Amino acid sequence: MAKANSKKPKPMPKKAAKASAKAKGPKKPAKSSFPEDFDWGCATASYQIEGAHDEDGKGKSIWDVFAHTPGTIVNGDHGDVVCDHYHKMEEDVKLMSDLGFKNYRFSLSWPRMFPTGDVKNVNKKGVDFYNRLIDELVKYGIRPLCTLYHWDLPQALQDKYGGMLSREFVGDFKNYSEKCFEFFGDRVKDWITFNEPSCICVLGFGLGMHAPGKADNPGEDVYLSSHHLLLAHAYAVDVYRKKFRKTQKGVIGITLNSEWWEPASDSAEDRQAALRGMNFTLDIYAQPIWGDGEYPKSIRDAAGTRLPRFSLKEKKLLRGSSDFFGLNHYSTRIGGAPKLSIALQTLPREIKTLTSGMGSYGRVLNAIKPMINPFQPSYFKDMDIVSYPDPIGTEYTTMGWAVAPYGFRKLLNYIQKLYKPPGGIIVTENGLATDEPSPESAKADTNTTRIPFFKAYLEEMRKAIVEDGADVRGYYAWSFMDNFEWSFGNDKRFGLVRVDYETLERTPKPIAHWFTKLMANNAIPK
Repeated sequence: MAKANSKKPKPMPKKAAKASAKAKGPKKPAKSSFPEDFDWGCATASYQIEGAHDEDGKGKSIWDVFAHTPGTIVNGDHGDVVCDHYHKMEEDVKLMSDLGFKNYRFSLSWPRMFPTGDVKNVNKKGVDFYNRLIDELVKYGIRPLCTLYHWDLPQALQDKYGGMLSREFVGDFKNYSEKCFEFFGDRVKDWITFNEPSCICVLGFGLGMHAPGKADNPGEDVYLSSHHLLLAHAYAVDVYRKKFRKTQKGVIGITLNSEWWEPASDSAEDRQAALRGMNFTLDIYAQPIWGDGEYPKSIRDAAGTRLPRFSLKEKKLLRGSSDFFGLNHYSTRIGGAPKLSIALQTLPREIKTLTSGMGSYGRVLNAIKPMINPFQPSYFKDMDIVSYPDPIGTEYTTMGWAVAPYGFRKLLNYIQKLYKPPGGIIVTENGLATDEPSPESAKADTNTTRIPFFKAYLEEMRKAIVEDGADVRGYYAWSFMDNFEWSFGNDKRFGLVRVDYETLERTPKPIAHWFTKLMANNAIPK
């Protein structure tokens, strides 16, 4: 993980010299390897692995409620027990260490520590769990990268004022963040405020595919929740820098998710449409932080008065409010100017994608209604883009996402060229779900799916660094172990380690041992 910049002491000890060099960016590697001090890690999220949904004083999250609402999750799955990491944490950290991981990204459950969302109401047992987790990581020499919010908002705050649709969320998140810095900042030096704002706001308030499951007002709610999320991020970073950074000497940023939108053709209309795709997916969150403090012009023009605006004070607070560029990337889409013939051609695929990730056809219809209602504004109509068919021969993960490593390289270069983020780019998630109906099928996947996927994506990332000059400083594989994959339930297995959901047995897959070699040699295994 990128370290905070500081002035050079004279004379400089060797250890300090190494840290200072890392702050300026990793040394350029040999052509076949990655930069010196490149950070390799793995990642998880609280609701997806912890279980213990109502133990030791934990409050309900919006995902606890959403997952138990009929028709929301495929197969009726939920995170009540899932991997039971809450009780098997020591075993999991030891396994992580045995596999050679030196960096681990995890998230804190806000309602586990503060059941009502109010920091005055502290659940000591919840805080104790994360203290034990962090201590265990430190014991094994694993550096924690801690995400403050990976989607499990206290249900109490959703009930109280509508969650992210209220400005009150900004203050509550700031207060929650400050307590986390106070509790854990002596050992946690790398922080992420929010994971994947686009998923939070578009899937949660545009499609109703994720908690809190709203899809009735996508022309306003996506923008309003995004606005409050960005402000909450900025105020949390501000309090860290003012009250904690000097003594704790850490860094803090945000993780954005994005596909790469590849133009369907070289025509000006298709190139412009693909750029709008990037604007609405990535730049809506990136430009206020690494750019001019404003939303992209294409979004301002399309949404008009439905898009909230930042005050001068808020713009100042947002600009530069991330010490690194956290990036989650999984796939690439082909985008172009809207054409009825193309829309009809790809409509079955789009509907299949929705139905495969929603627990009922009723929810799919609720998501589609605003899109086809000519009198109702929608974030998706504002985007004004059509997803075109993928090239013949494209392979797909079991999520239905195209395997397109070239898009990863293009996305990294897009970010580097447009934003030149201080602290570099940290890839905080990348991976795939595959068909693994049995433990035997997971063990057999040595060269057919997972390893080729990671090999291809990491090679494109290496080219972006070595050949193109992209300042990428770390990579975290998603995910350390199989887990609850949100609205898709438990069938989509992303893990490097297989979890038997009946016995809770952990079994490293061949890809886990492949990563051990990758990290040991700092080069892609042949």
